[in-house]
Amino acid sequence: MKLPRDLDGRQLAQTLIRHFGYREVNRVGSHIILQTDTPKHHRVSVPDHDPLRIGTLNAILRSVAEAKGISRAEILSRV
Repeated sequence: MKLPRDLDGRQLAQTLIRHFGYREVNRVGSHIILQTDTPKHHRVSVPDHDPLRIGTLNAILRSVAEAKGISRAEILSRV
């Protein structure tokens, strides 16, 4: 799976909010803090950068995929 090189943080945050049940709980500097309680409590920080670095994007996708029990490709298909 090839990660997109032009994905910005705000776009990823909106996708997580719209499709995966996250909500914005705080904003610290240039980072958007998202949280969900289904299926378990999970909190993730998404930098509001354009574009996101590949390693950062990969870490966020891995964390969300593990918390939600889905694949990283499924998350990227909704972006």
